[in-house]
Amino acid sequence: MFRHITQFFLSIRTTIWLLWFLMALLFAGAFIMPAREEFQAIQSMPLFEWLKVQPISVTWWLWCSIIILAILTINTIFCSIESIIKKRKATQWLLLISPQIIHIGFLFILLAHLLSSTGGFKGIAVAREGTFLKMPNDSITLNVRAINIDVDQYGYINDWEVDVEYISGQNKILKDRIKPNAPSLKEGFNINVKDLQAFPEKAVLLQVSREPGALWALIGGILFMTGIIILIVLKMRMER
Repeated sequence: MFRHITQFFLSIRTTIWLLWFLMALLFAGAFIMPAREEFQAIQSMPLFEWLKVQPISVTWWLWCSIIILAILTINTIFCSIESIIKKRKATQWLLLISPQIIHIGFLFILLAHLLSSTGGFKGIAVAREGTFLKMPNDSITLNVRAINIDVDQYGYINDWEVDVEYISGQNKILKDRIKPNAPSLKEGFNINVKDLQAFPEKAVLLQVSREPGALWALIGGILFMTGIIILIVLKMRMER
């Protein structure tokens, strides 16, 4: 029994069939998502939190995709270990290890999505000057001190910035400024401006989010691209 299970996870056919099933599920999801209003809120909360409150008749393809990705992860680990063991005496070590670097990058990207899907947070709030917002960890309050919006003579926004400060109890612990492409970061939370209003009064639409998988996604992306570049360079050298 153990031998059959091992052979299943070591087989390249397993990888191919899993990818075909995954493509079929995602293809089905491409037709289901636009037709169901439940998916309008999928980006407003972590994936698993959203899945808990949705009927299985709508999310069955997502659950099946998650299961296939889990099996594909095990398959990738098994195949990578087997490849390294079989070719450990190879002279072209970089050529051997480059596909495994790609696989590791892929696994880190999957880990990043898993962490963000289980421990992430997304929230939106309208704020004006002087607005106090309780952060999700309940230990810090965000105070929107000032909203500065530069409007030209035609009423278009040229530039903007939002001054904020973080308060813990009665103590002001940090002052920060949110600008275009420059959010405020505090204790793993990302605070950025989604929209602004200059008239009749200044107001901003703030998004507070936490992506615990962001660092792992960055590491995975770097490893994935590094493995591909090494593989291409070595293949080009061998063909010369």
